Amino acid sequence: MHNRDLPWTRAILRRRPRPPERRGPGAARRIASMTMLGLALLTSAGAPTAYAAPLAATAPPAAAAHVQIDLDAFDALKKTVALPDGIVLAYIDMGDPAGPPVVLIHGFTDNARDWAPMLPFLSAHDRLIVVDIRGHGKSSKPECCYSRLDFAYDIKLLLDVLDIDKTDVVGHSLGSLIAQTFAEFWPQRTRRVVLISSMGGRRPTAHAAPPEPGYVAAIRKLKEPVDPNSPFMIAWWDSPTPVDADFIRRERQDAAAIPLRVWLAVIDQSLSARTAYVDLQNTLPRLKAPTLLIWGSKDPIMDEGLRQTLRKGLPAAKVKIFEGLGHNPFWEQPASVAAVVQGFLDEGAASKSGQ
Repeated sequence: MHNRDLPWTRAILRRRPRPPERRGPGAARRIASMTMLGLALLTSAGAPTAYAAPLAATAPPAAAAHVQIDLDAFDALKKTVALPDGIVLAYIDMGDPAGPPVVLIHGFTDNARDWAPMLPFLSAHDRLIVVDIRGHGKSSKPECCYSRLDFAYDIKLLLDVLDIDKTDVVGHSLGSLIAQTFAEFWPQRTRRVVLISSMGGRRPTAHAAPPEPGYVAAIRKLKEPVDPNSPFMIAWWDSPTPVDADFIRRERQDAAAIPLRVWLAVIDQSLSARTAYVDLQNTLPRLKAPTLLIWGSKDPIMDEGLRQTLRKGLPAAKVKIFEGLGHNPFWEQPASVAAVVQGFLDEGAASKSGQ
């Protein structure tokens, strides 16, 4: 079934891909559906790249597949739900309502739109739950609290409300820490985990805690109202390779609208360089679900030291490096990253079918 066959579809396609196959042994669903799950105008498409697991860097294809997305229509799909902990969480529920659930959790100062470039290349047969985490997008922005466990508990409560028993979890940057935490504390609710641009914390020296990264010092100097077109914000949203200018403009504007107190609370409670290593390493042994780690080789935030502490903490995890890409590789090469993510998720379904 194509996305155009689903009742919520409003897609216009210039090029129609082959219909996706259901999950099962040998089913390479990966990026079979090339629509925006009801929103995209497909302007170009490249062939899916096969999933190749560990350690080798993958160069981005010369002509990457990109989709022109109706971002206004995408944003309009958001709905909100009041959770038992008092948080009002915004989210988009798209795809096949009867399909395998996949929760996608965005990064720091992003929102659900973070995933829009990659969504057209995921399967129409998954049920995608795309959230605005607390403090971001259209979700509540409370005075307290912003630890990774607070964020993860919101996800757990959302799944309770949606009556979803078990899910795949995909997270980016801060969202990857939230996904990791969810899998650690609710393993019975977790199938597979994908951590994009993640870390295991910077190992402290014998004499001193790690210093704060440069971007944290820059954020602490921000004043309200935050200027979305300031040099810092332009640099904050920069990528090694081109990304759609309108998409980035919207991301900057939405980030500037987040209260500065939320920026600082997240840094202090979830992203503190001084405590991250001990905090993250203490709970990593709880993460038993099959896990895939993805980085861009030119990520200026998650450097090799931060990557190594995560790889050492999760020695069984599969690793994929995208050569030449930055902190947001699924913006730069959405089709290629989606192929890897979808292939990994499909492995779980295939192994379950073969039992």
